[in-house]
Amino acid sequence: MIVSQILKSKPEMGVVSVTPDASVSEVVGILSDKRIGTVVVSKDGVSLDGILSERDVVRELGRRGVALMAEPASAIMTAKLVTCRPTDNADAVLTMMTDGRFRHIPVMDEGKMIGLISIGDVVKARLSELSMEKDALEGMIMGH
Repeated sequence: MIVSQILKSKPEMGVVSVTPDASVSEVVGILSDKRIGTVVVSKDGVSLDGILSERDVVRELGRRGVALMAEPASAIMTAKLVTCRPTDNADAVLTMMTDGRFRHIPVMDEGKMIGLISIGDVVKARLSELSMEKDALEGMIMGH
């Protein structure tokens, strides 16, 4: 399975983004309201400046305390991003995410972000693929 197939299987929610100057407090509100784990940071809604996850917020909150909530998203976002392409193999992306210890990865095509997938999306797709393979093998064994 490839990344583009995973993107097609996701509901059409779009990618939630914030500007670099949005406060961490605003970001936390968005994460909570939308029940998501990460936002993309973009100054223009098209370019990809960074990514900010709930894990980033908790880590920095532990280091800096509640004053963090007034700081801009750009102060704690991950700016050095790992991305994937729609043609990448899902297993390779899963390995990248596991090795890098991150749960969300932007999908880039010709320099533009076309989606965001989570480790959960990749695992779900892989489990679906394994289930289909199992059913096909059972059908072959049973002679169907």
